[in-house]
Amino acid sequence: MDMIAQMPLPASVLLFCVAAAAVWWAGGRLSIDVAGFADRVGMSQGFAGMLLLGGITSLPEIATAGSAALTGSPDLAVSNLLGTASINVLLLVVADLLVAGAALTALSRSSSPILQGVLGMVLMTGVAGLAILGDQEMFGLGVGYGTTGLMIGCAGALWLASRYERAPGWTVADDDGSGREETEDEGPGRRIGALVAGIVLSATVILVAGFVLSQTGDGIATASGIGTGMVGLVLVGLATSLPELSSIRTALRIKRFDLAIGDVMGTNLFNIAILFVVDLAYRKGPALGEAGRFEALAALLAVAVMGLFLAGLLARRRDALLRLGPASWAILATYAAGLFVLSRIGAG
Repeated sequence: MDMIAQMPLPASVLLFCVAAAAVWWAGGRLSIDVAGFADRVGMSQGFAGMLLLGGITSLPEIATAGSAALTGSPDLAVSNLLGTASINVLLLVVADLLVAGAALTALSRSSSPILQGVLGMVLMTGVAGLAILGDQEMFGLGVGYGTTGLMIGCAGALWLASRYERAPGWTVADDDGSGREETEDEGPGRRIGALVAGIVLSATVILVAGFVLSQTGDGIATASGIGTGMVGLVLVGLATSLPELSSIRTALRIKRFDLAIGDVMGTNLFNIAILFVVDLAYRKGPALGEAGRFEALAALLAVAVMGLFLAGLLARRRDALLRLGPASWAILATYAAGLFVLSRIGAG
């Protein structure tokens, strides 16, 4: 692991590009296989995106955050996870650019992504609170009360989302026909076994190549002299978000809009749960016990941009300026302001 991060800059850039290409291919195939699997087992696209796409595209974060914690850098592990949460929402802004004819927030067919997002916001607010107040070790086990509670909360959120899929409290009105686009089936006639095998293959590639991607990204950032906190927030966050970008792009191409949105909401939920893994790997005490206002503000930035996207889902405005809907513009402005504040804190 150290060998990858300490490679010469040209070698790091080359390996970064190779890993990025592998992750891009795997993320695209994963969306197609998950969409086909969901159709064949009767799972909604939103929940499939949250559970399967979100869980699998979070695999690089497990390896990256765990590695950082093992090497005694819990601040890098936490800032990586929190930075990725905000960047994932920015990927939905990129998706907005790729959608023709209407804002992405007007094309969702289900209310389930709203529930998923709200649950994620509640838990992320808890992360911010723990970063400010600190976390305490639980019974000498090396894990914090707070991160254990967050892990339980994430499991509860998945359970609530699953229940909601079976009996949604309300549905999205579709009077303007915005949600009636025909989806494309990329794998007609494929058996469930073949789809599962494809999902496992893509997951393996994403785990291995995604970890290499994040490690080389860290090495590139170290060679450039950027501070550790901002490395985790921006560069490593971008690297570990590449599987989501690839899977979102493919989901949009086959017109599975809720699959793309569910991917982001699910990934952010799993990233919160990974904080428990960081505690397990970092044996000097709860990782959030060493967090501070930088990590707290990074978590609140994630809450803010998620909230703005959910507001867009509720408003469902189709109008766009320069191919971006109102929610996307608000997210960009908020993220830019948040990044400026975080850079000032990191520099201080």
